Amino acid sequence: MAKVKTAFVCTECGADYSKWQGQCGACHGWNTISEVRGVSGSNAKGARGARFEGFAGSLTAVKSLDEVSLAEQPRISTGMQEFDRVLGGGLVEGSAVLMGGHPGAGKSTLLLQAVCHLAEKTPALYVTGEESLQQVAMRARRLGVPTKDLKMLSETSVERLMQVAEAEKPKILVVDSIQVMHVADIESAPGSVSQVRESAAYLTRFAKQTGTILFLVGHVTKDGSLAGPKVLEHMIDCSILLEGSSDSRYRTLRGIKNRFGAVNELGVFAMLEQGLKEVKNPSAIFLNRGEEAAPGSVVMVVWEGTRPMLVEIQALVDMAQGSYPRRVAVGLDQNRLAMLLAVLHRHGGMHVSDQDVFVNVVGGVKVAETSADLALLAAIVSSFRDRALPQDLVIFGEVGLSGEIRPVPSGQERIYEAAKHGFTRALVPKANAPRKGIEGMKVIPVTKLSEALAALEDL
Repeated sequence: MAKVKTAFVCTECGADYSKWQGQCGACHGWNTISEVRGVSGSNAKGARGARFEGFAGSLTAVKSLDEVSLAEQPRISTGMQEFDRVLGGGLVEGSAVLMGGHPGAGKSTLLLQAVCHLAEKTPALYVTGEESLQQVAMRARRLGVPTKDLKMLSETSVERLMQVAEAEKPKILVVDSIQVMHVADIESAPGSVSQVRESAAYLTRFAKQTGTILFLVGHVTKDGSLAGPKVLEHMIDCSILLEGSSDSRYRTLRGIKNRFGAVNELGVFAMLEQGLKEVKNPSAIFLNRGEEAAPGSVVMVVWEGTRPMLVEIQALVDMAQGSYPRRVAVGLDQNRLAMLLAVLHRHGGMHVSDQDVFVNVVGGVKVAETSADLALLAAIVSSFRDRALPQDLVIFGEVGLSGEIRPVPSGQERIYEAAKHGFTRALVPKANAPRKGIEGMKVIPVTKLSEALAALEDL
């Protein structure tokens, strides 16, 4: 008879203890430690190890590093170029992909579209734990995707899911979502840290040892980060996040982690009645500007993953209505905005401490790189002086604390991208200026903030 091993696990952080205690020593939460009973000893295989008995193979073989094959792993296309771009060129056999996003962002819709087309060529199993099979079928009919070859399963138990997966042997497995899955050995409720951790560990191990492509759908918290234990992001190979507000028709798919491709890669989709449709030229939708130039508006070139993207940034500077001026940044780091305003005052001679400053990146794009510094300050100066900048002008560059304009990576590629979209003038760091001129493009190189402000005056 198998021995029953008792352990105590914190449901908030996953810390293990040999006996129960009121407060967790790791996360300092009260009454978060629950009892977990499992099977140990030589018979423990029946509870956990037996689930993988049929496919424990050559993964345990030891090799020297020079014996490892360097042949490129084949990729399976999802049928969407933007989706493949974020995944690093397509799906890799045996990989585990975690897709997160806010409720209603389109996670299930995007995966259903992709897996229905993949099922025509590759065996696929879609496991839903949050919706009924009828609900998924109704969505598939509305999307107009082929449904004949896709196998469906409504299940929340990891043990029963494993039995079905071993029998069906799918090459693509979608689990929607990981927060509702549960393991019988864990007494805590589904969605707890211990349940999410153990469920993801079983599913990931199954994917690695059988060569199955695993998709896990995950929920996010209020601040946009993935819910559940942080170890969940370490288990999987690729973590992607589907972003987009409910009042916007566009969704951005961003790669947070990718062992088979570049991180911070960005894919853009439009939400239509027929589902998510990829946008192959994102710069065009983010440059839908008015016919007349307006103060406080300027176009910058940001680098997303492996490609440049033109995005409009807007600023509004107005007299403060209260004792404390407001600093609001949408799509940008608010702390960096405060720092750049201090640089503008110190090295640009512009006093805005009695002004409210609002900045926004058009289209709901979130910009994290420092190449937006110079464009941000140019938009603020334009709004403060109530003087519109030319619509054929593009700006990028990092601004240092001493007022210097620092170069940014892939500067010349950014200028070429702007030239392709009809821009004729570019205000850039001197180190990013091309040695040979670009036909139809006037490049204005600057090294200091004072030079940039003087150049804006002459435009």
